[in-house]
Amino acid sequence: MASCSVTTTSSGGSDLVEEMNQRKRRRMISNRESARRSRMRKQKHLNDLMTQLSQLRSENDRVMASINMTTQHCMNVEAENLVLAAQVTELSHRLRSLNEIIAFMKQPVDAGSWFPDDSLSYLYACQPILASNDMIMY
Repeated sequence: MASCSVTTTSSGGSDLVEEMNQRKRRRMISNRESARRSRMRKQKHLNDLMTQLSQLRSENDRVMASINMTTQHCMNVEAENLVLAAQVTELSHRLRSLNEIIAFMKQPVDAGSWFPDDSLSYLYACQPILASNDMIMY
């Protein structure tokens, strides 16, 4: 009878060891599968980040091109503004000179000091000042 119980214990211990080994194998397989899924998630995350990096670089290139184009346009406008300011100064000077001439021409003329003949003084005093397109250069 003792031999029968030893066999049962021996057989029961063997089953217990076998079950523990099965659990270890299942846990090891589960851990390997979990590690594989984790690596796949990390790889997907890395791929997503690389895609996002590519998109951001592309957008950055477009923004930089837009900034460069806007800067060039601004420089062109500033140069044109300087030219226009110079033209305003020149035209203002010409206008002031022409107004001085008109004011001078409207002053009463002393016939004895300027012109020997009264008809000539009237003729010159009443002549309009004409400007041609050649006078105004840009």
